[in-house]
Amino acid sequence: GGREVVKGKAQWLEAIKGTIQGLDATQHLTANHVHTVDGESATLVAYLQALHRLDTARSDPEYTVGGYYTCDMLRGDDGQWRMCRYALAVTWHRGNRDILRQAQRRLSK
Repeated sequence: GGREVVKGKAQWLEAIKGTIQGLDATQHLTANHVHTVDGESATLVAYLQALHRLDTARSDPEYTVGGYYTCDMLRGDDGQWRMCRYALAVTWHRGNRDILRQAQRRLSK
């Protein structure tokens, strides 16, 4: 699998939009959330399975990935937790990965 690290709210939003824009459907499920709190910082690790679908795909219309998220968080002065680091480690995948490229190409038309 691969590993992608995204830092900052704007970069995180762009990474998500860049992955799913143009698809017909996507469903992301997380499970087994483990929180480790150390004072004003915390780490969350959670398993994920993400299904992506492009109905107009040239072959298999689905691509699914599995792995885990690691999110580092800090507690702000207002007591609210905020994500300061987000990492996705893909440990397996199946289906037609090319639908992600096809979806992006569909947007540029």
